[in-house]
Amino acid sequence: MTHSSRAWLIWSLGALSFSYAFFQRVAPSVMVADLMRDFAVSAAVLGNLSAIYLYAYAGLQIPIGLALDRWGPRRMLSGAAILAACGSFLFATAEGLNLAYAGRLLVGIGCAVGFVGALKLATHWFPPTRFAFVSGMTMLVAMMGAVAGQAPLAALVDEVGWRVAMFGAAGGAALLAIVTWLIVRDRPDGEHGAAPEPSITMAAGLRQVILGWHNWMIALYAGTMAAPFLAYGGLWGVTHQMQLHGLDRFEAAATNSLMLIGWAVGAPAGGWISDRLGRRRIPMACAAGLSLLGWLILLYVPNLSLAASQFLLFAIGAASGAMVICIAAARERASAAVSGATTGFINTAMVGSGAITQPAIGYLLDLNWDGTLEAGVRIYSLGAFDAALVTLPICAAVGLTAALLVPKRQPV
Repeated sequence: MTHSSRAWLIWSLGALSFSYAFFQRVAPSVMVADLMRDFAVSAAVLGNLSAIYLYAYAGLQIPIGLALDRWGPRRMLSGAAILAACGSFLFATAEGLNLAYAGRLLVGIGCAVGFVGALKLATHWFPPTRFAFVSGMTMLVAMMGAVAGQAPLAALVDEVGWRVAMFGAAGGAALLAIVTWLIVRDRPDGEHGAAPEPSITMAAGLRQVILGWHNWMIALYAGTMAAPFLAYGGLWGVTHQMQLHGLDRFEAAATNSLMLIGWAVGAPAGGWISDRLGRRRIPMACAAGLSLLGWLILLYVPNLSLAASQFLLFAIGAASGAMVICIAAARERASAAVSGATTGFINTAMVGSGAITQPAIGYLLDLNWDGTLEAGVRIYSLGAFDAALVTLPICAAVGLTAALLVPKRQPV
């Protein structure tokens, strides 16, 4: 096997871990009514049940980045997949809300290594000039998992129920752990474990990351670009599309999947364009501007057709996916000793924003609920969604501002 083909194989297993993480991230969006009924909860509580995955995921990104810098991705990715399998199994068997919380929390912990681990492998196995493109390809693979967590999962849930579907997710994570342990190697210059990174303590690495003003601006950009995608594409979009266009769950999930497909296209395309231009700030700002425009049209232009909504969801997803450029922007400013920690810091903001916006939108929906119930499940009007989803274009506007505030740097 050539170095190039081996590099792509090893990277692909890291990317599959991130793909599984995205599957778990969006899965609740097609089980909203089922979960609200089985656990007898409101939208705000369901938002927290979905977002507890994100709390765990976001809270661990910096420690995981530091751990990857010291111990390498092979061990971290394999062990994390086992934790995700256990969490999915616990969630599938939960009879009460507390066990469901525990299961989702454990899934979030297990999935937290995927993105940073995949990019750590990319750092070791690919030249720096291809990093933005490989980062985008990592997002593309992740979106395959996200798409699987929409219409296909909705069809499976309709057929066998959400609990059986989650049992299957547990088995998939266990298999991924085994394959990762057998095949992945941390870097090309050693077959048996990771070569040591430049010497630096975890405390010193963390200090180096958090003292960089550019890291905070890039993190703000990452968070506000990802928040609408995670909140809408990851939880509330299916329900909104059902109300907006009178779709059934499968049709709404298929429509919502277009945002994920857009992200899958936009991430590698944005990375490729940025690498070709040798610039980061301008493509970042353009992506944020397009995202803002798309949200304003989707939410506030009246009487949009289904086809127009579908086009806009794809376009918003593509613009949002291009934000992956910011990972390359942060990495280029970081020393080799803290590359994983820097990626973890940015990813904390990226995922943490979803942990805030998912329950926040649920809270706003509850505030604007008109009391309508159907089979014991709250039904939220379009007016309630209009009031709650105003958070999405606000996030995009902040992202545009943050991109313009990232300190200038010499062309890459």
